[in-house]
Amino acid sequence: MSRHGPPVELADMSFAYRLARNRGATMKEHAILSLKRNVAYEDHWALRDVSFAIDRGQLVGVIGANGAGKSTLLKVIARVLPPTSGRVVVRGLVAPVIELGSGLNPELTGYENIVLYGALLGHDPRDLRRLAPAIAEWAGVADYLDVPVRGYSSGMLARLAFSVATQAVPEIMLVDEVLAVGDEAFRARSVARLSSMIARGSAVVLVSHALDEIVDLADRVIWLDGGQIRMDGGAREVVSAYRDAVSQSAAAARVVRPAAASS
Repeated sequence: MSRHGPPVELADMSFAYRLARNRGATMKEHAILSLKRNVAYEDHWALRDVSFAIDRGQLVGVIGANGAGKSTLLKVIARVLPPTSGRVVVRGLVAPVIELGSGLNPELTGYENIVLYGALLGHDPRDLRRLAPAIAEWAGVADYLDVPVRGYSSGMLARLAFSVATQAVPEIMLVDEVLAVGDEAFRARSVARLSSMIARGSAVVLVSHALDEIVDLADRVIWLDGGQIRMDGGAREVVSAYRDAVSQSAAAARVVRPAAASS
C-alpha cells in the first residue's frame, strides 16, 4: 500500500448499526420471524458525515459523551467495521488497543497471547517469541507469562495488550481508554512510549474521558456529538468548549428537575 498521503483520511464517512424493530420476545420467536421475513429493521446512525485527516507524528484526541460514536470511529479506522457510506483510507500498519483485552484469548497463556495477538497485528511470530519476556516485563506480567489470561486483572490485560501493540512502531496507533485502567507508573511509561512513537512518525488516535490528559498529550482534539463532528481544533480550545457545554447541560437539568417536581 502506498504511504503517500496522510495515514488516516476520512471523507463524508457514515456508519449505521442495523437494528431489528419488531424483534420477537425470545430467540425462538425472532428465528421464526426471520424465517418468515417479517422482521423489520431500522438504521441507527452512530456516525454521520465525518471528515478529517491525521498526519504522521500527530496525536489526535477524540472526546464526547457516552454514545457519541468515539469507539465506533476507532473500529472503522481499524477496519473492524466497514463504513456504511463515504470513504476511509488507512495507509500503513494499524495497532488497535480498542477494548479491554481485545485480541487476547482468555484460554491462552500470556506467552501464547503475545505471539498470537502480535501475529494478528502483522509482526513476525519468531520475533514475538524472542521478545516475549521483554514484552511481559514492560507490562508488569513477567511472573504470569505461563498463566491463562482469564486470571489476569483488568489492568494486567490492558498493560499486556498495550505492550504487544507498541513493541514495534506502527504507522497508526488507536487507543481507547486503556490508559485509564493502569496505575500512575503504567500511565507514565505508556505516555513515554507514545511520545517516542510520535517522534518516529506514528499517527496516534486517543479516545479518553480524561480531559486534562487529552490537553497535555494531544496536538489536536475532535469533539464528537451525536455521531457528528461538533468541533475540530487545538486541544485546549476544544476541551474548554466541551467542558462549557457539559456545564450548561448540567445547569439546565438542575433547573428543569425542581420545576417538574413542583408540577
